[in-house]
Amino acid sequence: MSRRVLISGSVAFDTIMVFDGYFKDHILADKVHMLNVAFLTPRLKREFGGCAANIAYNLKMLGGEPIVLATVGHDGGDYLERIAALGIDTSHLVQLNDQFTAQAFITTDLADNQIIAFHPGAMSLAHQVSASGALPATLGIVSPNGKDAMLQHAREFRDAGVPFIFDPGQGLPMFDGSELRALIDAAHAVSVNDYEAQMLCDRTGLNETAIAKMVDALVVTLGAQGSQLWTSQGCTAIAACEVSQAVDPTGCGDAYRGGLLYGLAQGMSWQHAMQLGSVLGAVKIECQGAQNHVIDRAQIAERHHKAYGTRPW
Repeated sequence: MSRRVLISGSVAFDTIMVFDGYFKDHILADKVHMLNVAFLTPRLKREFGGCAANIAYNLKMLGGEPIVLATVGHDGGDYLERIAALGIDTSHLVQLNDQFTAQAFITTDLADNQIIAFHPGAMSLAHQVSASGALPATLGIVSPNGKDAMLQHAREFRDAGVPFIFDPGQGLPMFDGSELRALIDAAHAVSVNDYEAQMLCDRTGLNETAIAKMVDALVVTLGAQGSQLWTSQGCTAIAACEVSQAVDPTGCGDAYRGGLLYGLAQGMSWQHAMQLGSVLGAVKIECQGAQNHVIDRAQIAERHHKAYGTRPW
């Protein structure tokens, strides 16, 4: 049985800078209308990133079968080689020679708050990649991508009968209330963090209970406070996996989704798949960069057992 997971989302370079202070000490609340601040960032690193690539990395390292539906630019050759070397299928990852690869410029403070500037580049044309050619698949996810690609891939998943998670992430502001309601209605599940959950509710006029009744599950991540599983039966809290040291939050949400998708593709319940996602998020935050953490199945099983009293395999 195929357990292929189709991942619509960005493939991007992350330039990560660390500010050895706190944004709140330098941003004056009564001056935000004329904001003009500069942060000295003595530490800088360029990493491989992008939601789709990050999710695929975690899913593949667990033993899953990710297929990335995305685009890169003329500067993306090294990235394509990296993805292929990891054993991830690149047949639906298209290089556009007249565009730059999507790029995120991320500044993180000592409280793990982030200020991000993002250039979409080739991602804006990701609708040139069709999900139809990547079928069959067990699952799909529509994560932040070009708006046209998110709409198209959601429609293609729905028409092909592929259950998918709608994970709008940073792309949420691109959609109005009616578009978001239509995407929720087409999806098998919705995944957001707590900030995005509030924005989603505000834009759609729906609360978490109402959204949960439209889908099989609404997953809301809460960082160090764990996550919530909303269904038509109510809300279940999922405890966070303990972290030894929080090094870098970049890509933690994507690691969580990689674990979640792997668990669902293997037939786990939502609660157990979310617990696995929490373990992956904990492993990721202990490492700099979105795709540098080592995923050892035996160690994952041990951490899972310590956190939740069960083993995922």
